[in-house]
Amino acid sequence: MIFLPRGGADKDEKGRDDRVSVPNELPILPLRGTVLYPDLILPIMVGRKKSVKLIDDAMDSDRIIGIITQKRSEIEDPKESDLYTVGVAALILRMIRELDGSQRVIVQGISRIKVKEYIQREPYFKVRCETIEEGFAQGVEIDALMMNLKNLFQRAVELAPYLTAELGTMVSNIKSPSILGDLIASNLNLSSTEKQGILETFDIRERLAKVHLLLNKEVQVLELGNKIQSQVKEDMDRTQREYYLREQLKAIKKELGELDEHSTEIKELREKIKKARMPAEALAAAEKELDRLAKIPPASAEYTVARTYLDWLVELPWSETTEDTLDIDHAQKTLDEDHYDLEKVKKRILEYLAVRKLKSDMKGPILCFVGPPGVGKTSLGRSIARTMGRKFIRISLGGVRDEAEIRGHRRTYVGALPGRIIQGIKKAGSNNPIFMLDEVDKIGMDFRGDPSSALLEVLDPEQNFSFSDHYIDVPFDLSKVMFITTANVLDTIPPALRDRMETLELPGYSEDQKMMIAKQFLIPKQISEHGLSGEFIEFQDEALQVIITSYTREAGVRNLEREIAAICRGVAKDVARGVKEKVVITPDNLHKFLGPVKFFPEVAERTSDPGVATGLAWTPTGGDIIFVEATKMRGEKGLTLTGQLGDVMKESAQAALAYVRSKSKELGIPEDFFEKNDIHIHVPAGAIPKDGPSAGITMFVALTSLLTNTPVRSDVAMTGEITLRGLVLPVGGIKEKVLAGMRAGIRTIILPKKNEKDLEEIPEHIRKQMNFKFIQRMDEAIELALKPPETRPEEQGAVSIAIG
Repeated sequence: MIFLPRGGADKDEKGRDDRVSVPNELPILPLRGTVLYPDLILPIMVGRKKSVKLIDDAMDSDRIIGIITQKRSEIEDPKESDLYTVGVAALILRMIRELDGSQRVIVQGISRIKVKEYIQREPYFKVRCETIEEGFAQGVEIDALMMNLKNLFQRAVELAPYLTAELGTMVSNIKSPSILGDLIASNLNLSSTEKQGILETFDIRERLAKVHLLLNKEVQVLELGNKIQSQVKEDMDRTQREYYLREQLKAIKKELGELDEHSTEIKELREKIKKARMPAEALAAAEKELDRLAKIPPASAEYTVARTYLDWLVELPWSETTEDTLDIDHAQKTLDEDHYDLEKVKKRILEYLAVRKLKSDMKGPILCFVGPPGVGKTSLGRSIARTMGRKFIRISLGGVRDEAEIRGHRRTYVGALPGRIIQGIKKAGSNNPIFMLDEVDKIGMDFRGDPSSALLEVLDPEQNFSFSDHYIDVPFDLSKVMFITTANVLDTIPPALRDRMETLELPGYSEDQKMMIAKQFLIPKQISEHGLSGEFIEFQDEALQVIITSYTREAGVRNLEREIAAICRGVAKDVARGVKEKVVITPDNLHKFLGPVKFFPEVAERTSDPGVATGLAWTPTGGDIIFVEATKMRGEKGLTLTGQLGDVMKESAQAALAYVRSKSKELGIPEDFFEKNDIHIHVPAGAIPKDGPSAGITMFVALTSLLTNTPVRSDVAMTGEITLRGLVLPVGGIKEKVLAGMRAGIRTIILPKKNEKDLEEIPEHIRKQMNFKFIQRMDEAIELALKPPETRPEEQGAVSIAIG
């Protein structure tokens, strides 16, 4: 049996006091969310019907019950397994019945109990239990633990707002180690599991050690929280102090008649807005934003956003215009200095200058330079700017996928900026620059929008006088800007965008043109850039011709410039070593600088066997010649096509074979030949996809050559679409194809009759060197392309066709 001291007084020196008897069988009241300890008083709200009946029965008897904490507080009707096995025997001190039938009960713990077995389950739990004898602990270690606990608890009272000073005084006066540990544990912010762990620790020394550990942890948390609170308070105090000092400084400056920094900044911005000479709508927006800025505290994040917006508005060249140089002869001279040939483009620029001279308010044209890489599209834009005396701005649109790159971001976004059009105008510092949009054919599109659609407004003279950027949010006049776009191909440009631009084609250069460009532009430029002069290096014309034909194969001159630069580097290395002799570049010493020859003329070699025909092709990088190989073998009238041919090209091959079969009697081909033989056509290079109808005439000539055992002339190339009626239809890209044939050593070109008009685009000096044959029917190509009968070899071989 255990006895409870009356009024909660400490035990006497022998550990005995007046006692309350605890029976061995007790009704059990499940307790949720907290733990009751011996000697401590706890108010409890009782609402469950079973628990209400338990209290009523206890009040009619000795008022002693068992209180055990539930493992999970959310369980409304706990079972035996939901309760811990260790609890507290408690005395009901007072019970008050509420109007809703619930009860307010005040209980005081008597002693720890341990459940042996449940002897009743309805209407409430009743158990047979044993009381836990705690004895009386003493010793130096117990005293040390108690002293540390009391000191640590006093520190917790100082830090924790939920611990009162009276509680700290009470703890200081407790002499019982058992009551001390239980009282401290019951008042700490611990989980019910941790409190239950203290209750189940019967050894007093071990219990004090556990409470000490938990109290120490709580004090550390409180100290850290207090430190954070102090830092926040210091920051707030500092901010308030700075605010008061600034207000005092403002008042002092106002008394002295001086303006503070904020007012000075507003005044400067107002003056800049006046000097910017904005249109009425932009001026109204700027003044409205400035008035708003004057009311925003400088420390606010919104202040920086508004200030940045105003900076963009005042720095845009609303009224800054450069004066055009309208001297036509001077412009012609400047364009010729920078670029060789390109007469069509130069003619268009001079026409624009002439009209501008007669009509000053003319809108800027929208030009699109289309041509293979390296023909001078980008550099031509810079030359036009120099000719007209305008600023030059270039942006690359290759890979751009976000519409905001063109129109800008709305100011609601963090880090918003205007689009690249407005940024370029600001960088130029004038509202009429030459604005080059490079690689317009390589614009992308994804979930962020379609940049090409945003360009529709920019590149439309009927709309761009009021271009609205999402960031600026006021119209800006782009009608004075001369926009020039560049592209390698037109196919990838959306039709609506293509329709807004005036297309000027820049085809590839001939060998003579490359020679002149190298002599007039490339060689002087590379000699200067490598620190050389005419006394150290000289290029012979024959050497340049070899570089053009044997070391490069391109429509432009970019690789030619690289080869010239490689030679200059080699000479610069010798000069740096002290060699003073002038180096003359000849065909014989080219390999010393450029290595072995990279390209060989293949036409004559590949057309030495019967059936070989050469065709002309158009590619995004200019014209080219390309070969298709065909052979015959024993089989059953099959046709095999290889070399990554597209559907259109395959159909051209089938049409060519069908026409040859229909003309087999006139061509002297045995009637049973197609019944006993297969034909295989292959188009090198096999890794490159090929398609288009213009290889039809070449396939027809090659098949005729193969089946009649007649070689094709090595200096003849051809292009044209064919039909089953034997007609030859016109094709495109004639200039590029003719230049490609000339680069490959071809001197006779067979073209459709309806393409005769396209020769006007070919320079006259090239037309004089070439022999053009125009045909309307496929049969005419046989007479022009095949060698005379007396030169036919006896053996048959492979056929090679170049597609166009």
